Amino acid sequence: MGSERDGVPLTNLDQELFPGAGATKRDLVDYLDAVADRFLPVLRDRPLSVIRVLRGQDRFMQKNLPKYTPDWVPRATVWAEASHRDVTYALANDRRTLFWLGNQRAVEYHPALTHAGSPHPTHLIMDLDPPEDGGFGLAVAAARLVRQALDDAGMAGAVKTSGAKGVHVFVPLAGEPAPEDVAAAQRAVAARAERIDPALATTAFIRDDRHGKVFLDATRAGGATVVAAYSPRARPGVPVSFPVAWSDLDQVAPGDFTVRTAPGLLGDRDPWAEAMPAPQRLDPGLVAEGHTIPVARVQAMHEGKRRARARREAAGEG
Repeated sequence: MGSERDGVPLTNLDQELFPGAGATKRDLVDYLDAVADRFLPVLRDRPLSVIRVLRGQDRFMQKNLPKYTPDWVPRATVWAEASHRDVTYALANDRRTLFWLGNQRAVEYHPALTHAGSPHPTHLIMDLDPPEDGGFGLAVAAARLVRQALDDAGMAGAVKTSGAKGVHVFVPLAGEPAPEDVAAAQRAVAARAERIDPALATTAFIRDDRHGKVFLDATRAGGATVVAAYSPRARPGVPVSFPVAWSDLDQVAPGDFTVRTAPGLLGDRDPWAEAMPAPQRLDPGLVAEGHTIPVARVQAMHEGKRRARARREAAGEG
């Protein structure tokens, strides 16, 4: 049974979104419709990657728009250094585009950290990722360490559930900060948060080195993406990445916020916009400290090679 919204044809609305979703494509489109005026501002003019879940297929992340994309979908072409080609991303700038993406079974929305055509990140972002067997409460405790580290540097951010097990802290930035300075400041915030409570949180990029602690992921920089506030997640129950007041973090669980429950909880409010502090200049002390901290991925690659060499040498001596 088909229908349309804002002139966008919609198909197969009563099919389950994906196995175990507990929600249909109609639930997804209804959700996008209900939150569009809150959701579009966090997506607008940002090259958008989406996670789509097609029937009978594994989920996949789509960056490049497919050939059959309607002409009216706004887009931005970005040179991809990794694949040495131009990638044409959607820009979710209007309700029609949101409905079209929903009809394509785009469940998750991962916007770029910069606006199209600009190299300057708009936020400093910390991703708090609890260990495999750890609960949401650990991520919340780590987020409070991040808040303390930011506060000590005269900065402030807003917090949201990731929609999975983690928590994201977003600090809006003023001016046109250099990407490498934002990345450095993130590394320094993570290092300072770890120093406040090293038993709870770690900056160790290599999973085996985390020892059941919360990973303070400071790598959401440059060409990375982070799931947007209000974005659904392709997980059982279709939870949503949802803004939470700092004072309420201990009273919530990620599963409280789903495509079915979130519109009612929001009412007419936009808690993400309300909670977001005014844009701030990067603290120079954070930037300076961060530039002394190695980039995690690079460090992990060298460390991996060093360990492999040590294992080979140990085996050779045996």
